[in-house]
Amino acid sequence: MGKGDRRTTKGKRYNSSYGNARGRGILKATGDAAAPVVKSAAKATKKVVAKKAAAK
Repeated sequence: MGKGDRRTTKGKRYNSSYGNARGRGILKATGDAAAPVVKSAAKATKKVVAKKAAAK
């Protein structure tokens, strides 16, 4: 498993190719699924307060 092995990331880099072992990054989603997930501020503050209380 080294430079000449096209099934590994190292081999893909050596051969200047892409594939399952060496992807080109994160694919962007399209449509409704691409909408950003908004975290509620109430949940975030509860977690912070709980962590501070547990630390004491």
